[in-house]
Amino acid sequence: MARKKYARLIVTLSVISLTAGVAVSAYAGYQIQATKAEINKTYIEAAELSWIKEANAELAIKARVTTGTFLGTINIPTINKTFNIFEGTESKQLDKGVGHYVKSVMPGVSDNSVLAGHRDTVFAELGKVKLGELIKIRVREGNFTYKVSAIRIVDKNDRTVIVPTPEATLTLSTCFPFSYIGNAPKRYIVSAKLIPSI
Repeated sequence: MARKKYARLIVTLSVISLTAGVAVSAYAGYQIQATKAEINKTYIEAAELSWIKEANAELAIKARVTTGTFLGTINIPTINKTFNIFEGTESKQLDKGVGHYVKSVMPGVSDNSVLAGHRDTVFAELGKVKLGELIKIRVREGNFTYKVSAIRIVDKNDRTVIVPTPEATLTLSTCFPFSYIGNAPKRYIVSAKLIPSI
């Protein structure tokens, strides 16, 4: 009798362990898929947003180049790093470096130039950048220096990140929290204003 109870207990524990193992594996698989889904979609999640000002839209169109094209480099002295910039913010571009949001103007233009990067690669140390510090952009049109004017954390669906600006602005965007596993719920935004080259 005792042996039957013991055997039944062993079977029950085995079933529970197996079920728990399957559940853990399923959850891990879900997290992996969620992460892949995040990587494969545009980091700037407002691709269908039209520019508010017609003049700004025209500037963006004139400056646009083929997706995937190498545009130049971004240097962040605070972290002593330089990264390549490519046109587009899909996974193909972000896997190579920093992506330029295709509906924003090129750096140096009087409007909002938006750049995005992965939180675990190029922009992993973006949180170290402080107000007043410099960011340097080198593109075909010239060399441009920006001074950080604002840092904020917004919801991933916040559309204000890419709206036009009355002056030349550089907006850097990455997922947040930096150490989050899966589809990050926030975006870490660094805004900078163009200053005379130094």
